[in-house]
Amino acid sequence: MLNQDYIMAKKEFSFNEAVVEIEKILSKIESGDLDVDKLAVEVKRASELIRQCQKKLHTTEEEINSIFKDLA
Repeated sequence: MLNQDYIMAKKEFSFNEAVVEIEKILSKIESGDLDVDKLAVEVKRASELIRQCQKKLHTTEEEINSIFKDLA
């Protein structure tokens, strides 16, 4: 898990990669394959990724609105 955190911190945030990782975490939780000892860590990671995705979506929306405003 630390390697993934390190990789995500070192490279530019990728929305699509974050979504894939969230989906993997959800799959582990839903299937029951996730060890109880790691559950909190995985849920925390998913929440961090969701927060980053929300931030990216908000930033992208602002950029698009700015572009449309400049066209008017």
